[in-house]
Amino acid sequence: MRLGVSTYSFWHFTPEKVPIEYVLEKAYEMGLDGVEILHVQMTSESKEYLRKLKRIAFEYGLDIYCLSIHNNFVKPSEAERKEQIEHVKKCLEIAYVLGAPSIRLNSGRWQTIKSFDELMERKGIEPPIEGYSDEDAYRWVIDSIEECLPAAEEYGVIMGLENHWGLTMSADGLLRIIKAVNSEWLKALMDTGNFIYDTYRELEKIAPYTVMVHAKTYFGGGVWYTLDIDYDKVFQILNSVGFKGYVSIEYEGKEDSAIGVPKSIDMIRKYMVRSKR
Repeated sequence: MRLGVSTYSFWHFTPEKVPIEYVLEKAYEMGLDGVEILHVQMTSESKEYLRKLKRIAFEYGLDIYCLSIHNNFVKPSEAERKEQIEHVKKCLEIAYVLGAPSIRLNSGRWQTIKSFDELMERKGIEPPIEGYSDEDAYRWVIDSIEECLPAAEEYGVIMGLENHWGLTMSADGLLRIIKAVNSEWLKALMDTGNFIYDTYRELEKIAPYTVMVHAKTYFGGGVWYTLDIDYDKVFQILNSVGFKGYVSIEYEGKEDSAIGVPKSIDMIRKYMVRSKR
């Protein structure tokens, strides 16, 4: 396994963005193997900017191993779903230019609860849009991902479907989509902090399909919630399926990132080493 950090760990959607270049420098100083770039944190999508980030990462000896994107296929409007499909295709190309072999993909959600804070208070559960059901949503998501497959294969970029919220807030929901699509270009991206019910049983279910891991940490208390994650169990699960990919730290605590991220690195690295004994 290799250890990296998401640029999200240094920026939790505050008005002023933390530059990707800054995170690359810090990742080098902290002795990490690579960086995951949050798409909405980038200041440009120009080829010049993307090549600049790729060059800087190479100079620091870092991988850019994932582009973490936001998308939502849970939309009754075919035209709106088409917009989301084109967005994912564009992000696959961006990942290719960056040299990233994967993107973080979402299923999407109904968005009948507009406030994310309220969604978290409701533990991720929200009702469908009136007149529709989750069965409709699964069909939209599966069909939309299938339309993205040719681009993923062309660019050589794997789509990692994350257990984020919406249809993928349960392992069964996430695996329903992955098994229906049935492609080497769609796998699971395991987030250790997003299964808030029966966490380890759910992680076990998706582990055989997992190509990357988001390791959540919460020093200073979580911005939205805090989970007491047993990383001994997490790494036992990962080792049981022979996982060899990137563990990407997503620091989501209130403590300043200059303190919280190094603490997260020390903690996750300790568990990684211990799991090999």
